[in-house]
Amino acid sequence: MIRMVLKGMVIGIANIIPGVSGGTMAVSMGIYDKIIHAATHIISEFKKSMGILVPIMIGAAIGVVALARIIEIMFAKAPFQTNLLFIGLILGGLPAMARKVKGKSIRGGHILAFLVFFCLVSGLALLGEQEGAAADLTVNVWNLLKLFGVGIVASATMVIPGVSGSMMLMLMGYYTPVLEQVNDFIDNVMSFNIPGILDGCWVLAPFGIGVVVGIFAIAKLVEFIFQRFPDYAYWAIIGLIVSSPIAILLMNPMGAVKTVSLLTGILSLAAGVVAALKLGEE
Repeated sequence: MIRMVLKGMVIGIANIIPGVSGGTMAVSMGIYDKIIHAATHIISEFKKSMGILVPIMIGAAIGVVALARIIEIMFAKAPFQTNLLFIGLILGGLPAMARKVKGKSIRGGHILAFLVFFCLVSGLALLGEQEGAAADLTVNVWNLLKLFGVGIVASATMVIPGVSGSMMLMLMGYYTPVLEQVNDFIDNVMSFNIPGILDGCWVLAPFGIGVVVGIFAIAKLVEFIFQRFPDYAYWAIIGLIVSSPIAILLMNPMGAVKTVSLLTGILSLAAGVVAALKLGEE
């Protein structure tokens, strides 16, 4: 239970950092297929599915609410080390994926799947260097519908390994406005500001509903792909994982790199790899 909550915290934190994919973190920690199965069989296997999804969701909520600002400080004070920590967390999942295709023949289609998804993430990162114009969050029917749609898109990319949901929010101009709304909502809850809480709900509720709908919808598609084309899916995920460190380096500032920061950065990278391997143990 505690281990699953910790894994959920890693996924939650990853989903708010541009260039970092919560899906990739789930793969790195060995729970991606479990989450997909639980989401697609929540009715037929309700108790078992909830035993997986509830601690993951609790951990993700803790990661977003309690640790988001700590991660923000880490990026402000030690961006090089923090980026390498997340790169290490991602690379720590490669051995698990490599074992999925070990000993199997490599076809041209496998290489194509690898290259397509490698280029997809790298290309999105290049486009994401500039955030889109900040979206209008004024409460009206059209904006509420758009928030619902944005939630679906963001959640779909959160579920797909290697594609950063926060990166997609940046491209659509919703990253900063939504993040500010989340922080304001937390502040209002802590100060028991009821009008502020209600105002936040008008924005966050349709976005949150869209996220939930998107997760369950894309999970069905992902499960179908893994059932019909497992080897192609694994090679595509390997391409997504390999390109994710490139996306992180392109999306996030690294700061000045000196001898001390280089050494501590290498330690952070190693710590991330070890943490991913440990969290991925059954």
